[in-house]
Amino acid sequence: MLTLPQGIDPDLLRAFVLIAEGGSVTRAAARVGRTQSAVSMQMRRLEEVLGQPLLTRNGRGLVPTPHGAWLLDRAKRLLAMHDEIVTSFRTPEMSGRVHLGSPDDYALIWLPAILARFAESHPAVEVEVTCAPSTELLQRMQRGELDLTLFSAGNELPGMPPGELLWQGPLRWIGSATHTPHRRLPLPLASASNECVWKSAAIDALDEAGIPWRAAYTSSSQVGTHAVVLAGLAVAVDLGTTLTPGLRLLGPEDGLPPLPEFGIAMMRRAQGPVPEALARHIADSFRREPGGVRPAAELARH
Repeated sequence: MLTLPQGIDPDLLRAFVLIAEGGSVTRAAARVGRTQSAVSMQMRRLEEVLGQPLLTRNGRGLVPTPHGAWLLDRAKRLLAMHDEIVTSFRTPEMSGRVHLGSPDDYALIWLPAILARFAESHPAVEVEVTCAPSTELLQRMQRGELDLTLFSAGNELPGMPPGELLWQGPLRWIGSATHTPHRRLPLPLASASNECVWKSAAIDALDEAGIPWRAAYTSSSQVGTHAVVLAGLAVAVDLGTTLTPGLRLLGPEDGLPPLPEFGIAMMRRAQGPVPEALARHIADSFRREPGGVRPAAELARH
């Protein structure tokens, strides 16, 4: 009797792609909203079906084996076709346009995955994204130019409500992986702008520790400070969640003082199904991240 090869569940391939691209079961589980054990079980199941190990661990985390590398490109193409078919036969539940603001570093770290998932569930909604410093984004909110925006908590304008807290965690010092500007005095500091709450937190920490510093570089964006840090000309502060190659985290062992907790918040202006759907999706996505803030009603159930 002829035995046909067993089919592959697309969810198993999706788990494999997310782990292979992120190098971590934890990050993959957060993106799909499942537990780490569930995603690990999916990986084991896929390897059982194919009869080959697909991932191995090295100093950077989980990376594809030779069989896994061969599968990764094909799995991504297959999943793209699978999602296109599903989307084509799904009746869009809503349509329209929403204007979202975000600081550039948040857009780089979080928005790609968040907006990709939103597009899957709301393919007829057009999302326009504006990247700017938090203070400028809140000013645009006041002028009615944005429907909602992410911003650094603590940058609220006079008379503005605090917004909805989405994420909180410590700020981190970052420096070059190959240079030692953190050993210089006064300490050269790169920051996004004079109004940046991260800059204020860094200066307060340095002053309290009695470490002299100088403003070495100011950029219109947080990402812009990374070029100076990569060149070994200064240190900066960042979330430390995703570092550009060539950067490393600095801490007390490098002679730098601890930094305070920091929050990411969201401000909404427009009412209506489209902005509200995106706002709920963003809040739900951040709650699945390490450091994500859960609503009071949810906390009360635990």
